[in-house]
Amino acid sequence: MTAQPAAQNPEMLSVQGLNVRFGGLQAVSDLSFDVYPGEVLSLIGPNGAGKTTAFNAITGYLAPTSGRVTYAGVALHTLKPSQIAALGVVRTFQKTSVFGGLTVLDNVLTALHRRAKQTVWATLLALPSVSAEERALHAKACEIIGFFGLTERADVLGASLPYGEQRLLEVAIALAAEPKLLLLDEPVSGMNPAETANFIRLLGRIRDLGITVLLVEHDMRMVMDVSDRVLVLNQGQLIAEGPPAEIQRHPEVIQAYLGTGYKRADG
Repeated sequence: MTAQPAAQNPEMLSVQGLNVRFGGLQAVSDLSFDVYPGEVLSLIGPNGAGKTTAFNAITGYLAPTSGRVTYAGVALHTLKPSQIAALGVVRTFQKTSVFGGLTVLDNVLTALHRRAKQTVWATLLALPSVSAEERALHAKACEIIGFFGLTERADVLGASLPYGEQRLLEVAIALAAEPKLLLLDEPVSGMNPAETANFIRLLGRIRDLGITVLLVEHDMRMVMDVSDRVLVLNQGQLIAEGPPAEIQRHPEVIQAYLGTGYKRADG
């Protein structure tokens, strides 16, 4: 991927001095970083490093012990997850979260209906504007599932999809929320190599839509392939930050990954 963000661009998301403590456990310690428009920024680290905890604090699912999280100048750490999503900061989860009892198409339509503009009265009166909006939302849902290669699965229940396609559907649902900043928590977890390669291509297309991406992922080959910058957490602390080629050779990063199956992406 190319088109790295210009260093002088104002940050889209700013995390400053973020601390998250659970009793006596310091899960995230004084974490500070910025996300710039148009980039893919990856947050990596061994299991238990605090990556998902940081995601939860950024997106309102967890109240930080201290620190600030701002998006386009708005303090996110004071808002609810729904309010944060409405601003354009949308996330997926480590465990697949789709509506298992709904079809693929209805999963995406459910997300799109949150953007519906018609009033309850207009719906009850069956005004023409309601039908027009429903047609527009249906067309948009078809476009989104086509984007993810799920058109032939449109009428399949979410719970009946293979795991890799459930992961795709979850990202499709997130995309329906029209994110400006998309946070992906281990999106290729459980995918086979072919599915991972397909997702890498999709991530490039998502970026081409003008969506900025903050990624948590254990697949190092993917991380090194798609990222503009990489942040490395270990035991809740930021130990390295830089471009992929630099991170692969960073002594503290190599030490943090010893015994966890870490391999250089070019090795």
